[in-house]
Amino acid sequence: MNQDGCMIRKAWELPFLAEPQEVGALRRIVRLHLKAWGLPRQTEVAQLCVSELVANVIRHVGAGTPTSLSLSMNGTYLRVEVRDPDCRALPTLTAASPDAESGRGMALVDAMADRWGVLVGSDHKVTWCEIATDLSMPNGHGGGVRVTRAEAMISLYGAVASPRAVKASRLSVAVAKDAAMDVMVDLLHWMVAHGFDADDVLDMAQARFESGL
Repeated sequence: MNQDGCMIRKAWELPFLAEPQEVGALRRIVRLHLKAWGLPRQTEVAQLCVSELVANVIRHVGAGTPTSLSLSMNGTYLRVEVRDPDCRALPTLTAASPDAESGRGMALVDAMADRWGVLVGSDHKVTWCEIATDLSMPNGHGGGVRVTRAEAMISLYGAVASPRAVKASRLSVAVAKDAAMDVMVDLLHWMVAHGFDADDVLDMAQARFESGL
């Protein structure tokens, strides 16, 4: 995260050998990166897609193939890419029976990801998929409309409390935190002034937060 509060999601790439025992480690790495990127909701789908894309390389190109995994943002979509050196063995959708032990890899990717495709070069191919996020901008924060409303209110409070700390309508993380506290305290004062108990209000707010409402 940088000084103006934006989440910097820098493209990341990891070379590896396509072996079955590597898949678990790749899944853990993806989970850690998406947690750091503030994208926990996309973790399960991203891990599944990585597993299937790497398994596709092992099955159709060969175990031990030099491969690379990369994560990046394409607009507000999380992009997962798996690159291997075989430009002939292209992944395709196949109709596998429900009890089949293989052949469902790309069908799962097709079902779970929002879009996928293959880029073919002279000496390699890149199989990619993209997963939608709830971000409003690539360097923004998740959380949907609630976070967007909160950021607008925090910016207003910060501008009133400390105009010199504001630059291009964005606040530093420290100033934004103080402004957020001021918002919450003022709202509690408003509740008390209208006859509500502050502790009851906090308990109800906590319950709504935990339920996702």
